[in-house]
Amino acid sequence: MPSNARATSLTRRGILAAGGALGLGAVLAACGDGDKGKDASPSASAKSGSWEFKDDRGQTVKAKATPKNIVAFTGTAAALKDFGVEVTGVFGPTYVEDPKTKEKKPDVQAGDLDITKVKVIGNVWGEFNIEEYLKLQPEVLITDMWEKDALWYVPEEQKAKIAKIAPSVALWAAGKSMPSVLQRHADLAASLGADVNSEQVKKDKARFEAAAERLRKVAQGKKDIKVLIGSGAPDTFYVSTPVRPTDTLFFQELGLNIVTPKKLDPSGWFELLSWENVDAYAADVILLDNRTGTLQPEQLKAKPTWAALPAVKAGQVFPRVTEPVYSYAKCAPLLEDLATALENAKKVS
Repeated sequence: MPSNARATSLTRRGILAAGGALGLGAVLAACGDGDKGKDASPSASAKSGSWEFKDDRGQTVKAKATPKNIVAFTGTAAALKDFGVEVTGVFGPTYVEDPKTKEKKPDVQAGDLDITKVKVIGNVWGEFNIEEYLKLQPEVLITDMWEKDALWYVPEEQKAKIAKIAPSVALWAAGKSMPSVLQRHADLAASLGADVNSEQVKKDKARFEAAAERLRKVAQGKKDIKVLIGSGAPDTFYVSTPVRPTDTLFFQELGLNIVTPKKLDPSGWFELLSWENVDAYAADVILLDNRTGTLQPEQLKAKPTWAALPAVKAGQVFPRVTEPVYSYAKCAPLLEDLATALENAKKVS
């Protein structure tokens, strides 16, 4: 799971879990592994008039027709939009409100979503308005999964009630390399009626593949550059393990020399360092969590130990999209930006 204050809360209270999805009236029904059929495709659904999709929990969700009233985690909704699927409602970081003007601007995880045209039933961790969810008459709930059977941003204390309203679909956002996660999002979008073979999607995928090849070549020539994956909180600096997040796992596969922390917390995702010990690992480049709620370089200037780090002094701190929007359109720029950063990076540690 992502390494920031939100993740700390997770380790204290336990990871979100969803016990299984139940039907909405007679229209929808969630099935377990008893159905061994293939994942749904647009052609299969068209022939039968029904819809089904086997998610990454191994659960097959079925409906009499392709769902139209979709409620999804914000980042998942943004990915589906890029593939051509619109959602009705979202939950998770969607907007940032200016404390003075009250103007709402899209959160980094909202991608190209028009936040004025979707119903936001929860914008922060632990917030999920069940009454508003019911009003949307959802046919399916879709979200990420960072741990097996745990629905990302579905509050633990509300999961049983939420599961009775509509079936759920969960796709891995960890433990799998980025290309496979992207393919699964494309599979889901296709099942929901999107044309994932459109010229735009083909163009986006080609860009992603080209960016990956470019990053591979850059990494081969920069094997001496140590890259640290970090996230800042007021009292703690998190150093993430590269083997669980989909992006860093892929970066490592492409050849990046990523720092692996030695003393992971009980969740197995990161090592917590005090700011006094923030220099525990030598690094030439730092990829810093860019999510709302984490400390950014301007805020970190006030911490002397941070300012003293070689990578910081050299100006080699770059934003990391810790929770990517899993579409080719959004992931390609991440690889391109990282390749550019590495091309210009120097050995400083």
